[in-house]
Amino acid sequence: MPSPHPTLLAPSILAGDHANLRSSLKTIEDAALEWVHLDIMDGHFVPNLSFGPQTIKAMRPDSTLFFDVHLMLDNPHLYIDAFLDAGAQQITIHVEPDYPVADTLAYIKSKGCKCGVVLNPDTPAEDAKEFLSACDIVLLMTVQPGFGGQSFRHDVLPKIEQFDRWRKELGLDYRLEIDGGVDLETAPLCTQRGADTLVAGTAFFKATDPAAFIQSVTA
Repeated sequence: MPSPHPTLLAPSILAGDHANLRSSLKTIEDAALEWVHLDIMDGHFVPNLSFGPQTIKAMRPDSTLFFDVHLMLDNPHLYIDAFLDAGAQQITIHVEPDYPVADTLAYIKSKGCKCGVVLNPDTPAEDAKEFLSACDIVLLMTVQPGFGGQSFRHDVLPKIEQFDRWRKELGLDYRLEIDGGVDLETAPLCTQRGADTLVAGTAFFKATDPAAFIQSVTA
């Protein structure tokens, strides 16, 4: 079933020009989009490194975009203050590592920042159910996080439906975000099942007609 929220696209700056992130932000703004997705990788929880809070802080004065920060870290609770100070407006944290997830969500929210949980493709939906009442958003990975350009995991589609059902059954209002292999073919598969927030990296930045791409995936 369609989401109660309007569908929006959150381009991942990981697929932008790392030598000129300001130009990548401008590309997103010029496309009249409202969000940018910022992937933070520590080289431990995922086998890759991206950038840290200082990079986000440097970008923040140059942009009016909503900063959607996805922490792929072993110990995300140790870095919340740094990302809040950098200008994050929403922080999502994974349920897989061993740390106080509920307390971390409560802390993020206490600072006036939106928050949510993230699940890797093979993580059961039930692992996040206890946290849903605290979430503004639930992010489901449709690739194994760490590198861009992977193929979409169709086996995650039932999980999207499950979180949409829980949203209705529990009377909650979280957004349902999808990240990984989102393109013209896979976006409708997600939105038909209740997703309303689509992260696209390669497909957005390499689109020959960004306006047409946005129109197609958010229609």
